[in-house]
Amino acid sequence: MNMMTKSIVSAPRVPAPASIRHEGSRVLRAGFIPLVDASVLIAAAEFGFAQREGLSLELVRDVSWANVRDRLAFRQFDIAHMLSPMPVASMLGLGSNPSPTITPLSLGRGGNAITLSTRLFARMQHKADLRDDASALENAQALARVVRSMKERGEAPLTLGMTYPFSSHNYEFRYWLAAGGVDPDTDVRLVVVPPPMTSDALAAGAIDGFCVGAPWNMVASERGVGRIVAAKQDIWPSAPEKVLGMRPEWADSKPDTVMRLLVALDAAARWCDEPENHDSLAEALADSRHISAPVDIIRHVLSGKFSLDAKGNSRVIQNYFTFHSDHAGYPRPSHALWIYSQMVRWGQVPYSEAGTAAAASAYRPDLYRAALGEEAAPADGDLRIEGERPDDRFMDGHIFDPGSLSNYVESFPVAWRKPHRQDEDT
Repeated sequence: MNMMTKSIVSAPRVPAPASIRHEGSRVLRAGFIPLVDASVLIAAAEFGFAQREGLSLELVRDVSWANVRDRLAFRQFDIAHMLSPMPVASMLGLGSNPSPTITPLSLGRGGNAITLSTRLFARMQHKADLRDDASALENAQALARVVRSMKERGEAPLTLGMTYPFSSHNYEFRYWLAAGGVDPDTDVRLVVVPPPMTSDALAAGAIDGFCVGAPWNMVASERGVGRIVAAKQDIWPSAPEKVLGMRPEWADSKPDTVMRLLVALDAAARWCDEPENHDSLAEALADSRHISAPVDIIRHVLSGKFSLDAKGNSRVIQNYFTFHSDHAGYPRPSHALWIYSQMVRWGQVPYSEAGTAAAASAYRPDLYRAALGEEAAPADGDLRIEGERPDDRFMDGHIFDPGSLSNYVESFPVAWRKPHRQDEDT
């Protein structure tokens, strides 16, 4: 069945804003990267959610996050699927083209994982007597033992891939490495690799591991070239992932369009969360216009069923993707401030009160509430302490208090770099 002709199912009707002012064309050009966490945008376009609110989403598949950033800044895109740190970086003036960007909506939680080459994982097992069911922290500690051994033997440092310096992948990879005792700036080499290229780069030996979003981790494990050693939920379950990016002046000039867009995407997110819709969603995502990956792999990652390697080791992660439930769509400023804390920790920006305010301004819960109502906002507010709830711990037990950001950064044994230039245009 043609995806464009499928009808909406299992989605509650959410009324559009009552009034519509003339704002010009209702065709919105939306950039995205081929990842499962683009599901909400793709579902909104493919299953009629945008159309129901009087909008047409023209999806444009892109090849890199730098391209997405630039095309949004240069007005080739109206909106974009973006890494959660990208609006924060833009409001801090980071990167080669820091055009102001805001987000009024998170596109969900989950989806990332860390995959190492089978060769490297075999060394970890040998060096640390590592079990197949070892935890994420135990895997990181085993890697640290291999890294120390490599240094003693005079071997070249490992090369590890991530998607973009201002990305959840970079910060989660660094967090995992540092928690295990690996300094990500001095013990290994981190490079940028576009998500669809990670599996091939691992197979060719160009990199020794990577952190990226689904489905590319399981593509590598099922090819027999990689072993998944940690998932996003292991590092911090509530860690922000992808967001809806837009220029603030565009949002200011088209308030009704923004409201209708958020209504459409909220309804699409509800629909994406329902397991009975995952077969239809997987088919849409697998299409060559979107992710262009095997539909069976996409079905598995939507359900949280992981092939950790080609030897039959597997794992089920509950709520590996959460698109709507538990306020997954809410753009919480404390998440923006945690991102800022990681930028400070790893020397991308110095700490300042002005920087704190700029980082928080990238996330716009006011626009979310204006479109979806005050009742859609979480009861625990915009600036909550992160990592203290039993189901939402950081892997190393740290607690993030957004009111004590500098103390948080200073509390890590591997922490607080002198700010340095970021080469990130790849």
